[in-house]
Amino acid sequence: METMNVKEEARRLIDKLPENCTWDDLMYGIYIRQGVETGLADVKAGRIRTVEEVRNRFGLST
Repeated sequence: METMNVKEEARRLIDKLPENCTWDDLMYGIYIRQGVETGLADVKAGRIRTVEEVRNRFGLST
């Protein structure tokens, strides 16, 4: 994903919200967007683990 202007992206997010949205709705949208971007950056940087690795680390059955 290419780097985008934060203000432009914030405006797009706001424009997609319904007219009767709350501040919590806006903050949730920002939170989700930030989490997705962080996850994509982790994948791009190779900071990933397989489900099997995570299960083994926490002693969970497969």
